[in-house]
Amino acid sequence: MNKEAILALEDGRTFRGRAWGADGERTGEIVFNTSMTGYQEILTDPSYAGQIVTMTYTEIGNYGVNLEDVESRRPFAEGFVVREFSEVTSNWRAGMSLDEYLKQHGIVGISEVDTRALVRHIREKGAMRACISSIDADEISVIAKAKNAPTMLGRNLVDEVSCGDAYRWSSIKDDQKTFDPMTGFTPASALQPGEEPFRVVAYDFGIKYYILRYLAAVGCDVTVVPARTSADDVLALAPDGIFLSNGPGDPAALPEIVGEVKKLLTAAPVFGICLGHQILGLAFGGNTFKLKFGHRGGNQPVKNHRNGKCEITSHNHGFAVDPNSLNQNDIELTHFNLNDGCLEGMSHRRLPVFSVQYHPEAGPGPHDATYLFDEFIANMRAHREQLKGLISVEA
Repeated sequence: MNKEAILALEDGRTFRGRAWGADGERTGEIVFNTSMTGYQEILTDPSYAGQIVTMTYTEIGNYGVNLEDVESRRPFAEGFVVREFSEVTSNWRAGMSLDEYLKQHGIVGISEVDTRALVRHIREKGAMRACISSIDADEISVIAKAKNAPTMLGRNLVDEVSCGDAYRWSSIKDDQKTFDPMTGFTPASALQPGEEPFRVVAYDFGIKYYILRYLAAVGCDVTVVPARTSADDVLALAPDGIFLSNGPGDPAALPEIVGEVKKLLTAAPVFGICLGHQILGLAFGGNTFKLKFGHRGGNQPVKNHRNGKCEITSHNHGFAVDPNSLNQNDIELTHFNLNDGCLEGMSHRRLPVFSVQYHPEAGPGPHDATYLFDEFIANMRAHREQLKGLISVEA
């Protein structure tokens, strides 16, 4: 692991370090994550498609990798940048080292990088295109490759990460047995005695397994559908609720998906997170924009304007909804980021439709925002009762 690697940014800034993981070259948007743990979940979060991830925490890799904590079918990050990579793996759950895992999945890593300087540069100049290479030692060449990489603006990455076919998630009973074995945090089922599980159709824009486990554990029978599923096909599944997932890329590049979601707003309760929040903002008639360097990490402070409380939340996004573009006679702005004032949550004033920009399931991360799942369950329960009332009146 003594081979040299280069990280070059499109503005000409370069960093040299040690190569690890797969030998090769990758381009992508350079971003940073402030989490102190959870690198395996970060690498396998489909929202990182098209990005090279920098970890701000100094030592990465010390607890290895296991087969239980993945968030999707494979890692989606293009590259991995760390200050210090631990060659020693020590954890009873580990099945392999992080170095072996990156090699297995073709992800190029670089260590011995001054990540503090790199993050300060990104915060000052903004997220930008980059190239990480362990096969090209020429800085000018690697910088040129960074400049030629695709930009995130206008880029549709959802089609690259979404599932190919619809599938049903595992049973509620099994998820209540296996949920979060490390912390023991198992949410109590929201089902009342004798109540049938709530049928949820979850759009896969890059959905994380932890979200599906959480929905199942609180009382939902979840069917996951591809991102391009039509509104008619969703309604044919007779859902009690519709979930709009996280995902990568520019939401403005998804007008057809936004159009289908718009058709569903009056059909059943809707809950959106992350990219799902942005898609919902577009369906409400609003606009989205690219943040300078985004929010990524498990420690973002968000104020809930309904109760005045601050929540510490888990984030991974580079785009946001412009609150000034929304009709506030129809849309209530419910949550704002306390660092930069970014809109973090909204709710329709008359329909059971709401969303947040962050990840309330937070695996790993804080559990401050798990009450949002309770709100989704309450909306679905009320929707069921409303449908029963309509049927009884018709009878």
